[in-house]
Amino acid sequence: MMRSLYAAVSGLRVHQTKMDVIGNNIANVNTVGFKSSSVTFKEVFSQTVKGAGSPTAGKGGTNPQQIGLGVGMGSISVNHSKGSTQRTDNPTDLMIDGNGFFVVTNDANAQNKFYTRAGNFTVDRNGNLVTTDGYKVLDTDMKPVQINKSDTKEATETDQLLLQGNINSGDGDYTTTVDVYDSLGDVHTLDVNFIGNAVPIEFTPSSLPNPADDPKYVDGSTTYDTTNQDYFLKRVSITNDLATNTNGGVGVRTDNATFVAAEDVYALFNEDGQVVDYIQVPTDPTLGTPASITSFSDTLTLNLEGADDLDLVIDRKMFFQNGNTTKSRTFTEYSQETDAKTVAFDGNSAGSINSFNISSKGEVVGVFTNGERQTLAVITLADFDNPAGLEKIGSNMFIDTNNSGTPKYGQPSTGSFGALNPGALEMSNVDLAKQFTEMITTQRGFQANSRVITTSDEILQELVNLKR
Repeated sequence: MMRSLYAAVSGLRVHQTKMDVIGNNIANVNTVGFKSSSVTFKEVFSQTVKGAGSPTAGKGGTNPQQIGLGVGMGSISVNHSKGSTQRTDNPTDLMIDGNGFFVVTNDANAQNKFYTRAGNFTVDRNGNLVTTDGYKVLDTDMKPVQINKSDTKEATETDQLLLQGNINSGDGDYTTTVDVYDSLGDVHTLDVNFIGNAVPIEFTPSSLPNPADDPKYVDGSTTYDTTNQDYFLKRVSITNDLATNTNGGVGVRTDNATFVAAEDVYALFNEDGQVVDYIQVPTDPTLGTPASITSFSDTLTLNLEGADDLDLVIDRKMFFQNGNTTKSRTFTEYSQETDAKTVAFDGNSAGSINSFNISSKGEVVGVFTNGERQTLAVITLADFDNPAGLEKIGSNMFIDTNNSGTPKYGQPSTGSFGALNPGALEMSNVDLAKQFTEMITTQRGFQANSRVITTSDEILQELVNLKR
């Protein structure tokens, strides 16, 4: 039989296969995370009619004479380029903006790992983040990501206060309140009282309990100004009707509702309006320069029924960010509106998970009813040296193969891994214009091969008709 007949048949087969791939691409044009495939052809072996001849002294060489025997399938390659973004505003919809695959599993020990770019996840009744087929999404510890709505946040005691804002030196009495929490999460209100006008005094910075506390006059932490400088004192007391066994500006109980200060305790400001220290002055500062100045530190204790006594340390840490005296100061005495307020640096009531959100770094953050936030899990991603070597297994998932390389795991937005885009999905990367163009060339290729078969058949018919 004629070789052209079989060559054309092979052409029909590969063009039919290419049409199958194109049809699948177009069918998945709206499939979340779908990666399109492309087909390439290759020539099959050729029949050598005459071999090549080497040149001689009087005659040149001759090239080989070969007849091709058709076409074969070269490759069916998956295109892993990123698809377009579809905004959904669903908090469990995730898109990878860059390299990487979500890691999912269908067994309890996460031994079977599958990889997908489709981030249309949901939450099951146990709080697991799952695919539409129920595969659990894994975190950086290779455990299922779980948002357990029954998780609770234990109540924590307040043990540090923070004074923020400004107190005008010309203002008289001023009171602000702050809520603190005991071991059961119950709230207790403290009064923070700024009493009387600021009192100007003069003394040398070296007379301070710790001269390095004044940022204005510190020179290399060893040399201080030896001349008298202007300072201001503003009396501050903190009171509550449950406080007992306290000293100084913290307040001492005289009856069920009234408090007086055992000794005068003041916030000390330098002439630049910067808070310097929380000090105890044994004599009335309006009568002249105090004989001695000492830093004040005491514990405000609230006697509570059914809960642990609440102990609050009252000292100069109240004037510094996060209670750290190496951080910036949070309290000033400028000639502007008084807006001083006191906040509880820590402590909270008990709470349960009310909602959650997912960050671009894959952090699943639970939001509790008491306002606290906690990272519940961190979603992991996998990357491969050769993503095109992955094998499709359906349901938008892949498995690794010998040619994909071993998976490399990591957190989103780190290293080579892309960031997550919550509330969005990666759509199919099928290019319809390209697919329809490929469809036209495939159809014409199929038609041409069909014509070769028809023509070869006619030639064979003529050959048969030679003898009648």
